[in-house]
Amino acid sequence: MAATAADGKPVPVPVPATAGEPVRATALRHQLAELRGPSAVPHPMDARALAALAANPGCRRRALLDGAGVDKGALARALGAPAPFGQSQFAHQRGNTFEAHVKADRGALLTRLLHERLADGSAAPDPDTTATPELTAAGPQGRTARTALALREATSAGRWALLDHPMVSLDVAGSPAFLEPDAVVVHPDGSWTVVEIKSFPMVDGAADPAKVGAAARQSAVYALALERIAAHLGEVTEGPEGKQEGVRARVRHQVLLVCPKDFSNLPTAELVDVRKQLAVTRRQLGRLTRIEEIAAALPEGTTFDLRLTEDGQTATRPVGELTAAVESVDAAYAPECLSTCELSLHCRERARAAGAVESLGRGVRGDLGGLTTVEAVLAAALESGGPEPTGDPAVDTLRRAAALRAEALATAARPAEGVCR
Repeated sequence: MAATAADGKPVPVPVPATAGEPVRATALRHQLAELRGPSAVPHPMDARALAALAANPGCRRRALLDGAGVDKGALARALGAPAPFGQSQFAHQRGNTFEAHVKADRGALLTRLLHERLADGSAAPDPDTTATPELTAAGPQGRTARTALALREATSAGRWALLDHPMVSLDVAGSPAFLEPDAVVVHPDGSWTVVEIKSFPMVDGAADPAKVGAAARQSAVYALALERIAAHLGEVTEGPEGKQEGVRARVRHQVLLVCPKDFSNLPTAELVDVRKQLAVTRRQLGRLTRIEEIAAALPEGTTFDLRLTEDGQTATRPVGELTAAVESVDAAYAPECLSTCELSLHCRERARAAGAVESLGRGVRGDLGGLTTVEAVLAAALESGGPEPTGDPAVDTLRRAAALRAEALATAARPAEGVCR
């Protein structure tokens, strides 16, 4: 049954992914469930994983594993190559404590920080009138629909509102991904701001650029999902009892990054422009191969089931079988994967064993043109043929570099004139 507003008008909310979907999509869900394993619970894709996937759209392996909800961390451990990164339990608890502090008292501190950083002359938020809608619903589809309804109501009300851990969705290679921002603030003018709360410090008003960049890419994913909702809602036309008329929902391109000030527990914040990250993420997600195409190319009977014991901790699947299943899907390894993908160590080992130049970096791969292996690169550099150009810029550059290296080594080997030995 469709939701309705106070005046009886139907409320446009995103249709859940399971409603009225074609038989092909249902068959794909069953196939992805078989890839996970009959007893495996789908591992949710968060914004961090989605941002990493968008940064490497050519990796069919990651697209399939994430789309199927395979726990890549557990898979990496079963392969004997556990992920080289992760957050300690202490750091996780500290982050949760800091986030609760920032959102206390109906988000009074959070909305005040946002208003101060905007400095746009608008009226300051009043904690007593700031709306904090209830977003509880059954399942991710239900929470997504409830979030869309809350955003519509808050936008039409024309006042400040704080949505704590809303649920939004984004289509990733034909499969829905459900994402949970830390918070979204609705402004009185109908605009929305994504809030990202991190536990790393801002020292003297500046934070680690690498961590800020990662937070910006993650926030861009949330903003992209919110843009989908805003486009669906369109223009809010309700006007009774002081509500705004003709207000179009929109997502601000500046997100609020909240961090501890220096090394205290006091929060501070900065606005981060994510327009560049938005454009890149939108373009890269559009380049992803659809999951059904990747799944259709798999050998019959392929599965990533770990065959866990009853305690759900120990994998009993032979490593050889698991390795063969993983290798049946092409990967696009690059050194950047080491900080974003749980399977990076396994993929690096395979790339090095194959002599792939990608293991040296994407820039190196681009500069070498058709030379795809380290062996081919060395052969081209050391092949005799003199200084005459070959017509291949990569080969000519390699030969020139090899000649310069040989000349430098020969010069270094000769004793300096006039030096007593």
